[in-house]
Amino acid sequence: MSIAMNLYYTGHGGSARRFAEEMEGSGIAAAIRNEDGNERYEYFFPASDPETVLLIDIWKDQAALDAHHASPLMQEIMRLRDKHGLHVRAERYATEGIPARDSAFLGQ
Repeated sequence: MSIAMNLYYTGHGGSARRFAEEMEGSGIAAAIRNEDGNERYEYFFPASDPETVLLIDIWKDQAALDAHHASPLMQEIMRLRDKHGLHVRAERYATEGIPARDSAFLGQ
């Protein structure tokens, strides 16, 4: 079972998008993707809210997430978040895969 975090970064005047662009352009996002236990680290832009960026961040288990939180990369994320004046809202989910009974609704 993996741990999925949906992190909503919200700012003003396009600051959330600039944060995501800086995370990607600086190589921080790529370094996080290469951390042991990272399964997904990807930014999305909600169509209904131009001032928010959604990060889908999935980890193999709690130990991998804890190691990420203790890493120097986490300090860089927090520094950039503060630089861009962002507020963060988080949702946490345990992923177990898609049950067969739900697969029919996915068109697969």
